[in-house]
Amino acid sequence: MANTEHTDDPLARIDRLIAEERELRGRATGEGLGEEDRRRLADLEQRLDQCWDLLRQRRANAEFGVDPDQAKARPVSEVESYQQ
Repeated sequence: MANTEHTDDPLARIDRLIAEERELRGRATGEGLGEEDRRRLADLEQRLDQCWDLLRQRRANAEFGVDPDQAKARPVSEVESYQQ
């Protein structure tokens, strides 16, 4: 994730990524996606996985009395291997 996104509200970031993902998926069912858009969609999916993971970390920290801001985004390679 870009450094500027670390200061964003995780839910706001997720909302922005979902909006872009929906727009791309909408185009995919109509006109189809070019190679660049397919790569962007894959990137969005990975970034969303990271964001959801970060949000879960923040909520767990808050639940157990730890500062939620101590949660850090984990690498895609780690987040992608989780079972849903």
